[in-house]
Amino acid sequence: MNAANVSAVETAKFDRLASRWWDTDGESRPLHDLNPARRDYIAERVALKGARVLDVGCGGGILAEALARAGAQVTGIDLAPRVLEVARLHLHESGLDIEYREIAIEALAAEMPGAFDVVTCMELLEHVPDPGSVIGACATLLKPGGRLFLSTLNRTPLAFGAAIVGAEYAANVLPRGTHHYAQFIRPAELATALRDNELELEDLSGLAYNPLTRRARVVKNVQVNYLACACKPS
Repeated sequence: MNAANVSAVETAKFDRLASRWWDTDGESRPLHDLNPARRDYIAERVALKGARVLDVGCGGGILAEALARAGAQVTGIDLAPRVLEVARLHLHESGLDIEYREIAIEALAAEMPGAFDVVTCMELLEHVPDPGSVIGACATLLKPGGRLFLSTLNRTPLAFGAAIVGAEYAANVLPRGTHHYAQFIRPAELATALRDNELELEDLSGLAYNPLTRRARVVKNVQVNYLACACKPS
């Protein structure tokens, strides 16, 4: 277990966004715009009603709340304390029942192995020192037959142009420094990490986003942002 698999720089970066996390026109705007496509991708592959779901790197709770509205029993974890505070406060507005915990994924895996039907980990792998450790912990947390949903950025020139040059510098949709190209993950690397943790890759799909129309959709092309679904064998 890698108990130190966290970057203080990264958690501080997201804590700075805490106060405007639920502002759909603020710095977290892309998270709001991508959320319906992510939720639908998950809902098409698992029955969420009554399912026990863990959202890893939950931030202010945008995906966690969407999954809870679909009937799931949701736990969200993150290591950015101010962002978690925002997530908890937003429950007073949404009226949803979600458990939020400030705990590392590896520590939770030691505490609750095999506890979840579904684990989601969106836009986190490219922000941690050891993505493989996160995937291993996710595998431990899943029940046999459970599914892991991931999203991350492909390490391609196209992704560099879209996610860094375009989103951070040209369009100013994201704060500069949000992403680091060297930390992007190629699908083959992700597939290897899943296989190393005895998870079976079931689907790999691209996630296309138009910042002008603020629409996101699942596509075949995985050259920029992509989603993955993997199963833990029964």
